[in-house]
Amino acid sequence: MAQTLSLMTKLGQRMPLFKLLDTVDFQSKKSSELIGKKGTLVFFICNHCPFVHHVIEEIVRIANDYRIQGIGFIAISSNDVSKYPEDRPEKMEEFARKNKFEFPYLYDESQEVAKSFEATCTPDFFMYDADGFLVYRGQLDDSRPSNGVALSGYDLRVSIECILSNKPITIIQKPSIGCNIKWKNSN
Repeated sequence: MAQTLSLMTKLGQRMPLFKLLDTVDFQSKKSSELIGKKGTLVFFICNHCPFVHHVIEEIVRIANDYRIQGIGFIAISSNDVSKYPEDRPEKMEEFARKNKFEFPYLYDESQEVAKSFEATCTPDFFMYDADGFLVYRGQLDDSRPSNGVALSGYDLRVSIECILSNKPITIIQKPSIGCNIKWKNSN
C-alpha cells in the first residue's frame, strides 16, 4: 500500500467555500450550511483506502462525541471514480450507511475542492475554528494499519478540545499518512 503524506497546509487560511453532492441524501450542500458553531472539521476520505478503513470507526466516534458540542463534520471523497469505481457516489452512500455517518459524505467530482484545500491523501484532516480559519491539519493520531499503535484520535481530539476551550492548539501537528488522492489524468 502506497503511503502519501499530507502537505501540512499553512495555518490561518480561510476555509474554502464549496457546494457538493451529499451522497447520503443526494442533495447539493453548501459548505456554509454545514459548518459548526464552534468549529468545523473537513476530512478527505474514500471507500477503498486501507488507511481510512483503519480509522473510520474512530472518526465516527469523534464526530458523535463533538457534533453535539458545536463542531461540524464534513467528509469528502475526491477520487477519480472512472479508475476507482468502488468510490462512486452510490458506493459512498453504502459506506456512509454501513459506518453510521451522522454527517455529510460529499462527492468532489471535479476534484477542485480537494485542490482548494491542498488535500493529498486519505485520510487528510483540516480543522477550522468558529471564524473559519485553519487551526489544525494533519493526522488523527499515531496509529497506522500495520504499526500496532492503538487508535485513540488523540491529535484530533486535543485540537477539538482546544477549540472548544478557546485555547491555542499547542500539540505538534504531524502530517497525516494515507493513500494518495486518485487524481484524474494522472498515471
